[in-house]
Amino acid sequence: METKKYIIKTYGCQMNEHDSERMSYMLHNLNYIETDKYDDADLIIYNTCIIRENAELKVYGHVGAMKALKEKNPNLIIAVCGCMMQIDEAREVIRDKFKHVDIVFGTKNLSSLPYLLNQYLTYNERVIDVEDVDDIDELQKAIRKDKHSAYINIIYGCDNFCSYCIVPYTRGRESSRSESSILKEITQLGEEGYKEITLLGQNVNSYGKNLHPCTNFPSLLTNISKIDSIERIRFMTSHPKDLSDELIEIMKNTEKICKHIHLPLQSGSTRILKEMNRKYTAEQYLEKIVKLREAIPDIAITTDLIIGFPGETDEDFNDTMNMIEKVRFDQAFMFKYSRRIGTTAAKMNNQVDKDITSERFQKLLDRVNDICYEKNSEYLNTVQKVLVEGTSKNDTSTLTGRTDTNRIVHFKGQESYIGEIVNVKITDYNSFALEGELIE
Repeated sequence: METKKYIIKTYGCQMNEHDSERMSYMLHNLNYIETDKYDDADLIIYNTCIIRENAELKVYGHVGAMKALKEKNPNLIIAVCGCMMQIDEAREVIRDKFKHVDIVFGTKNLSSLPYLLNQYLTYNERVIDVEDVDDIDELQKAIRKDKHSAYINIIYGCDNFCSYCIVPYTRGRESSRSESSILKEITQLGEEGYKEITLLGQNVNSYGKNLHPCTNFPSLLTNISKIDSIERIRFMTSHPKDLSDELIEIMKNTEKICKHIHLPLQSGSTRILKEMNRKYTAEQYLEKIVKLREAIPDIAITTDLIIGFPGETDEDFNDTMNMIEKVRFDQAFMFKYSRRIGTTAAKMNNQVDKDITSERFQKLLDRVNDICYEKNSEYLNTVQKVLVEGTSKNDTSTLTGRTDTNRIVHFKGQESYIGEIVNVKITDYNSFALEGELIE
């Protein structure tokens, strides 16, 4: 069989990254090999994200640029998949304005990729498949980018319907993988030498609700921790309304679970949180933070924040700034509100002026960076266990890894340490990373 070459361009979250890893596995079984040269590719796949407008516009720009390459090489197959293709408007843009795109499929049709390729090659006609099918692949075969840390899907979809978020319309309703298939996959990864796994879901705290018999996320974590070969367990994302005392207790008492939680706040204003349909108040969020830090004093807490949500006033924004001071997040991912057609928030009339949003965003960014700098200073002269992930892009003699609390650490060392957990003494820091010296 003739060997062909492929490129997968991935946008968006870790779920999308893992979806691309799964597609790589399917393609290798079809005798494709990966390349980074577009001129050499026989197949180019764009795995898209629609959570924000910027991501959507990037896809249109990059896919549009492929028209010239397709004219130069008519045998090139161009496919667009992922969250954008689950939305009618975005799919129509690709269908009507980008005639050089050959295959279109959605998040629920991932396993159909080999069939879709065969259909296109057989009939040489555009193939579109976005049917709402059950694509829970219990045997998650993937070619992973990492050889020591792996993503594991445990739950798909979301039932929360936050008023700004398009995810429930692209990923569908919540559906959990069976615990047995998850444990089997993680056990196999451990046997292959993986030391760390990250459990993925739009809301991992909802895991198990639709399974029979019913189970829950703390129970799953307990059983995963019994797999001897796995040394670190991470998970994301947790919805604050579902963060249970049981989960906090499991995190406290299970050494393998990393001392880090990503807990999206989105806004410090209870009024805005209600408009967002987040189902918790600012006060309730703070109560969760207090419980976490009482149970695990050195836990790192990161968050997501949206600035400029419809109707956000100066008072609402000040509430967010005040919350930042109270919680002192270890890191925050901040976004300007992006209007997504099809969501409740997109229909709201009181959209915030872009200049006001930008001014607030910069003010928040500056303060968050200051707090991150102060938090990182606490690591100075401490010794941290670091899982070495690879070398620096700019200096191959510098290694990069992460602490238990998800801090990035740079230090000098040999490539043979990649994939190992080593001791590093922290000697310097900035707002975004730590620097250190390897302790042999």
